[in-house]
Amino acid sequence: MELSARNQLKGKVANVDLGAVMANIKIEVTEPSVITAVITKESAERLGLAEGDDVVALIKSTEVIIGK
Repeated sequence: MELSARNQLKGKVANVDLGAVMANIKIEVTEPSVITAVITKESAERLGLAEGDDVVALIKSTEVIIGK
């Protein structure tokens, strides 16, 4: 499946919990080993980001699309 989205986290379904309306799907992520974040220059400077820094990447989204 080809998509334009850069950050595609590949993995395997670990658990499926079916509710009356929604389903909770747990995915064990195996790829990629690198994700790309695009942030403002101001934010990068405020955080003082430099190569080798330890950081946490938070995915802030209301949607996760699952492809099979």
